[in-house]
Amino acid sequence: MTYLTLQAGTCEIVTTAPRLKELAAHLSRHHELAVDLEMDSLHHYREKVCLIQISTRSESWLIDPLALKDLSPLAAPLGNPDILIVMHGADYDIRSMHRDFGIEVKNLFDTMIAARFLGIAEFGLAALLRARFGIELDKKYQKADWSRRPLSPEMCAYATADTANLLPLYDQLCGELAEKGRLAWQEEECNLVCRARVNEKEGPLFLSCKGAGKLKGRSLAALEELLRYRDHQARELDRPPFKVMSAETLLETAEKKPHSLCELSGIKGMTPKQLQRHGPALLAAVTAALELPEEKLPRFPRTRREEPSEGAKERLKRLKSWRERSSAALGLEPGVISPNWLLEAVADMNPASPADLGGIAGMREWQKGLCGRELIEVLEADGQ
Repeated sequence: MTYLTLQAGTCEIVTTAPRLKELAAHLSRHHELAVDLEMDSLHHYREKVCLIQISTRSESWLIDPLALKDLSPLAAPLGNPDILIVMHGADYDIRSMHRDFGIEVKNLFDTMIAARFLGIAEFGLAALLRARFGIELDKKYQKADWSRRPLSPEMCAYATADTANLLPLYDQLCGELAEKGRLAWQEEECNLVCRARVNEKEGPLFLSCKGAGKLKGRSLAALEELLRYRDHQARELDRPPFKVMSAETLLETAEKKPHSLCELSGIKGMTPKQLQRHGPALLAAVTAALELPEEKLPRFPRTRREEPSEGAKERLKRLKSWRERSSAALGLEPGVISPNWLLEAVADMNPASPADLGGIAGMREWQKGLCGRELIEVLEADGQ
């Protein structure tokens, strides 16, 4: 097993505007680049991109956004449709680059998507590099605070390792997709990822709190008050909200609505330190919810979905059986070939021909070409 390391000084950290401009011009002369990002979402209230790693087949650079006010020179090479950008699990990185710098990627090859289209069960980057090249990535700094400076040689080595072997990995995966006739699938999925954008959250905070849907009335109002308090504290402390207090603790507090510090101390996850620091404010939040007029109590929005007909249920059962057979034959996970929502949409629509599948929002062209006719045949057999 080879452990990938990088000695101090072997990878340039770009921190000045003139050097970034020179590097962007150099990168624009290449036909393919490997790219990755490091962020600080585990350590700060507002997440930001703290490092951009870029590799060619022979060189690597670390670009420091915290030292550079303007990263627009990178828009040319990264957004050039003639330059292939190879990334792994690119969705969130694509969103983050656009959010923080307005940089778009136009020609993407996502090695994670490729691995899934090849039926590879362990499709994480570390697993792929281990299996393909015998390289063991040191994930010691996976949860590091990348906003801290200076970066240690070990952190630089960790960051560079994520892109140093992406292009050789691309070579293998691209060739295997071509052999299986699945490059068109890859291209369509990657084009969709390129259009991914960060959506600003709107509405009450409980909409983004897992488990809030089971609460009603004053319990939901209490949760909203508690979440607002936590969010204010997180902003003041510049920490992620979950590091101020867990959502599970707030959910239980909202359900039980304690009236005293003694009752609050019995909430699961409530530490003595949290009780001392936040206890009175949490009780005040609960009291505010209890005093809220009935007409102002929040309601959790629910999408009312009509109960499927017996015919649709039977069609869905047949479609799932087909998916099991088809995915096994193709060597793919069932959810890759057709996720549940897609089968449910097909069962509800009951299309009469492959052309009718165009009316299903979100269905890919490669899915229509791969299994459109088979889906119709399954439905036709259902009607016989």
